[in-house]
Amino acid sequence: MAGQQNLEPWRNDVVVEAEAPGPWNEPTELVLTEDRTCRPDILRGFKRYHDGWNITSRHYWASVGYTGAAGFILAFIWFISFGLALVVYHCCGWKIHIVDKGTRRSQRTCLILLIVFTCAAAVGCILLSVGQDNFHGEVFHTLKYVVNQSDYTVDTLRNVTNYLSLAKTIRVAQVFLPSDVMDEIDKLTVDLNTAANTLTEKTSENDTKIRKVFDAVRSTLIVVAAVMLILTFVGLLLSILGYQHAIHIFIVTGWLLVSVTFILCGVFIIFDNVISDTCMAMEEWVDHPHAETALSSILPCVDQRTTNQTLVQSKQVITDIVNVVNQFIYTYANINPSVDATNYYNQSGPSIPPLCYPFDAQLHERDCAVNEVSMTNASSVWRNYMCNVSDSGICTTVGRVTPQIYEQLVGAVTESFALEYYTPPLLSLQNCDFVRDTFQNITSRYCPPLIHHLKIVNAGLGLISVGVLLCLVLWILYANRPQREEAFAIKEKFKIFKNSVRNSSKNLPPPSSNNTASIVLRSPNMATEV
Repeated sequence: MAGQQNLEPWRNDVVVEAEAPGPWNEPTELVLTEDRTCRPDILRGFKRYHDGWNITSRHYWASVGYTGAAGFILAFIWFISFGLALVVYHCCGWKIHIVDKGTRRSQRTCLILLIVFTCAAAVGCILLSVGQDNFHGEVFHTLKYVVNQSDYTVDTLRNVTNYLSLAKTIRVAQVFLPSDVMDEIDKLTVDLNTAANTLTEKTSENDTKIRKVFDAVRSTLIVVAAVMLILTFVGLLLSILGYQHAIHIFIVTGWLLVSVTFILCGVFIIFDNVISDTCMAMEEWVDHPHAETALSSILPCVDQRTTNQTLVQSKQVITDIVNVVNQFIYTYANINPSVDATNYYNQSGPSIPPLCYPFDAQLHERDCAVNEVSMTNASSVWRNYMCNVSDSGICTTVGRVTPQIYEQLVGAVTESFALEYYTPPLLSLQNCDFVRDTFQNITSRYCPPLIHHLKIVNAGLGLISVGVLLCLVLWILYANRPQREEAFAIKEKFKIFKNSVRNSSKNLPPPSSNNTASIVLRSPNMATEV
């Protein structure tokens, strides 16, 4: 293979002397937020959990689920106690009334309290609606940011993979990369594709799970807020109108919904603790970026061995491409062969400058020599050495390269420049700078709003629970209040009046034709004249 023997000695020096750009160390294991997550583990008989933040561990979820026990216990107590009260109350025939000397004052006070608690429940519904909408949007905004960062990592890996694969097609005239270099590129491509696919699968899986959970939570909160708002106002109206049987249905519905809101309070307390744990875990990881932690399930650093190998191989490929270009320049372009030689195409004129080696034998960056051209201006410089050709591909004017060979040289330089451009970002993946910056942005920009919106949601759920709970009691009292006594009094007086009229008409003599009689019938508080 042309040029292969001249490439081997320099390439071997690179492989031996530059095995890797940096040492690879086994990552140490770090327990994140160990003190904060030290909670009773329900699955272990309420023993303390000491394994730190880990969303893939069921024991972590069991321990953080314990923080929502207050809401669950309140829901259970409310469900049982008010249920028993409803049974007793129903068995008593719904006969509880407000009866004392100040009945009207008590009814007025009851009505005022009912309106206040209804307004409190309505405010809670508004807070819940606003809070859940902002919380849902912030969660998805954070999730989108993490996915975008992951996609950037995958794109970087795939760009390097694509350009490494493209390097195998580089050739200038009869000079191209050695076969063993191509084999090494194939092996590295497999590793890079595996790393990119693993990162894509993890990110996509987590993204799908999180979206499903928070979409379900959002739908539940919207339904609860809407139903509670309707329930409180319709219940207030029915209790004022005194529809005892209709209010009974609303009281049972409210009893069940208050239990649901207490449960949701417990759930969002769990969410609050999980998000706070996650933000604190990210802060701790930033100080120990190379440690092996559960955060790898969110946005893992790329395997250091793979990135080391990629960095070395990319620099070697760049150097090999430069060798291919310079091999052609020294053995084809800058010589004056005889007409019978295989490398003859009537090249003539000043010698074309060689391409600059960007790295030395240790793969460290080096400055270009005076007689070399850099990758940034090689295409413009070499254009001046291009000749015109005949139909047979022979130069008809002064020049060192034909248009076809010039395009091959520019293609090789473009490939080298692309590898040199896309390979350095791997350093940020190797030393986890990229992931560290991502987590720092999340903790500083996304965590505070998430926690704030969670508190608004919890406040809304608390107001709804307490407001509707108290409304239920007042609905029972106010709906079963005594009706106005004036209405009953008027009905009784009217009956007495009718009876007195009938009795008087039977006992009176027939009226005289000459005299006009005036008959006055009286009831206790009313009189009428005929």
